[in-house]
Amino acid sequence: MHLDYQVDISLRKRHLFQVRLDIPAHSQQVLNISLPAWIPGSYMIRDFAKHIVSINATCPQSGAPLTLNKQDKQRWTLHSGGKACTLNYQVYAFDSSVRTAYLDDNRGFFNGTSLFLQVEELSDCSHRLKLLCPEDQPHWRVATGLSRANGTDKYAFGNYQASNYAQLIDCPVEMGNFDALEFEVLGIPHHLILTGKHYADHARLIRDLTKLCELHIRMFDPKNKKAPFSEYWFLTNILPEGFGGLEHRNSTALLCSNFDFPNQQRPNELTEGYKTFLSLASHEYFHAWNVCRIKPQELIAPKLGQENHTSQLWAFEGITSYYDDLSLYRTGLIAFGDYLALLSKTLTRVQRGQGELKQSVADSSFDSWTRFYQQGEDAVNNIVSYYTKGAMVALWMDLTIRQQSQGKHSLDDVMRALWQQFGQTGQGTTEEDFISLLNQFCGNDQSAAFKDILHSNKRLELDDLLAQVGVKVSRGTPRPNDLLAAESNEHSPYLGFQYRAHPLGLEVLMVLEDSPAEQAGVCAKDILIALDGMKLDAANLLSLLQNQPLDQPITLHLFRHQQLHALRLVPSSAPHYVVELGEQDAKLSANWQKVIGQ
Repeated sequence: MHLDYQVDISLRKRHLFQVRLDIPAHSQQVLNISLPAWIPGSYMIRDFAKHIVSINATCPQSGAPLTLNKQDKQRWTLHSGGKACTLNYQVYAFDSSVRTAYLDDNRGFFNGTSLFLQVEELSDCSHRLKLLCPEDQPHWRVATGLSRANGTDKYAFGNYQASNYAQLIDCPVEMGNFDALEFEVLGIPHHLILTGKHYADHARLIRDLTKLCELHIRMFDPKNKKAPFSEYWFLTNILPEGFGGLEHRNSTALLCSNFDFPNQQRPNELTEGYKTFLSLASHEYFHAWNVCRIKPQELIAPKLGQENHTSQLWAFEGITSYYDDLSLYRTGLIAFGDYLALLSKTLTRVQRGQGELKQSVADSSFDSWTRFYQQGEDAVNNIVSYYTKGAMVALWMDLTIRQQSQGKHSLDDVMRALWQQFGQTGQGTTEEDFISLLNQFCGNDQSAAFKDILHSNKRLELDDLLAQVGVKVSRGTPRPNDLLAAESNEHSPYLGFQYRAHPLGLEVLMVLEDSPAEQAGVCAKDILIALDGMKLDAANLLSLLQNQPLDQPITLHLFRHQQLHALRLVPSSAPHYVVELGEQDAKLSANWQKVIGQ
């Protein structure tokens, strides 16, 4: 038995996918039909069913309507009487993120969670998909990790298949005119799909991605050097200010900007944008093991209609975040100094606010559905990210294991053990599994210290561990590009808010706790228009600050709810929360560079 889906994009100018689902004869009298409320890898209820514009059920032989009753926001009951039936429905798609679906006259993209209704009683059957090529766009192509049916060529519209519903919704689909770069990594075909305007040096892109992919495969399986997939797809959408990624078992959907690629005219340049893209690609590829196959117990069989809470996201996102930058160093794509600079940014992001002192990294993981993915302007003060704090925990684990085992083991050994014991067996992890493996490779009991790190609301101090590998931790004041202070060698007035340009002046995005801005009464969404009688804008704020004395009140004018307010603002010295890592002991540092680079 198999279910057949058909996707028609002829109404793409209306941003409407037209979907047909043919259900064969079956043994049930009533079928439960549903659409997921969230997509695995992005832990927030998104209610994809709200984009279904119309839906009906019919008998395929007679065309007679069948009873389809809506039960809640995302579920229907279909009174089929056990006979074959057809569902026809339209889905509005105009979200350019990596999580949902998008369709216009230039491009089509979808995740199955946005498009494919699930027949709950038949979800374990094979699922087939037919993608119809638009008649007026014969040159459009298709890129997806879905298996191609016999007679369907790579990049072609036509027939695809999945062994069950879970596999069907795990393979996003890109359609349109795109660049397709192909390369092999240890015998596995890889595809880099670039949709959108770009100026990329294709040869360098392939060379660098090959290094990263090979590194990950070799780390998880150093003996056989075998990947857990037969092909891999990087589906990359390019927009002026895009950034993001979402992992899948044999593909990833990426979002980046037009200039996040290596420039053919400057072949030796490594821009911040390109480093960010490589780190993003490394992160999502690492997820093919860590989260797509090594999973927390709570996500082995996820319930797609509701939240699925787990306290382990610090491991699955945080450890992955630790390895994404480390991999750039291990492959020689960045120098050791650049790697320390990336680590410094991670530590700074965690320690610049008070959130680390109010929420543990385990609680941050558990509360991801409502607090991390629905952040308000208070986030920097009241929550901590399981990505960045989790990366710090991973660094602590790596340094601790290396120190306690006298260099015999590292976090790499933990990841390989997780792959062998959980990723390859289909069993889910618990927190105790991470503790057990840490103790195993340390050669002693680190349980109390590790549990305290995961569940306490306090700073994770890494100074001593880093000092033992020759790295010095120092703390400085925020730089001007942090948008929080005006820095100079001797004079650094500090206000403590972030902003963006506004037609009238500056719009406040967030205010740091215990900062001069908070004490003066500045709020998020305030429109700042003047400081010390001078008009404010993004170009002159730093210059105005640098000419203000410390600890002396100045007048700040702003609009709040269209009413004019005047506040007394007293700049203070900038706090020392910017973490800076540098070489302290050349011999120890050289040894650390060598061992982590392997």
